[in-house]
Amino acid sequence: MYYFTADEHYGHAAIINHCSRPFENVEEMNAEIILRHNEIVGVNDITVHVGDFCWVRNKEGAAEYIKQLKGNHIFIKGSHDKWLPASAKYMWRKMIEGQFVVACHYAMRKWERGHHGSWQVYGHSHGRLPPIGKQYDVGVDNNNFYPVSFNRLKEIMNT
Repeated sequence: MYYFTADEHYGHAAIINHCSRPFENVEEMNAEIILRHNEIVGVNDITVHVGDFCWVRNKEGAAEYIKQLKGNHIFIKGSHDKWLPASAKYMWRKMIEGQFVVACHYAMRKWERGHHGSWQVYGHSHGRLPPIGKQYDVGVDNNNFYPVSFNRLKEIMNT
């Protein structure tokens, strides 16, 4: 199963106030987002992190969060992902169960195959930007701090 999420901001204390997150401190926020991830993602699942994974500048710091999360992980570069190499991708595209999905940290007005029913998942807006057409904000602030499963995306896109 594929899951999508964005804007976890692990280790970023200021995001709590910036986004009115319901946590007392960054440790509580990190623990709760990790807990919710692990509640639904299995060890063989794939999670596409669509930017702003954590507030660190090196791979070792990010690895401390990654090792606590179940499943396999694909990371798309967002506006705060200094830990990812310069060659990291800003966009990910994949056909899943016959559905073409485009993932980018930023919402796009137009995206690959958008006029042919493809979906675009994004983050960055922390639930403050309404979708256009077949796109959806998969950020934790928009999804009760849980990743969004591909099956849930199907439900969302069908309505």
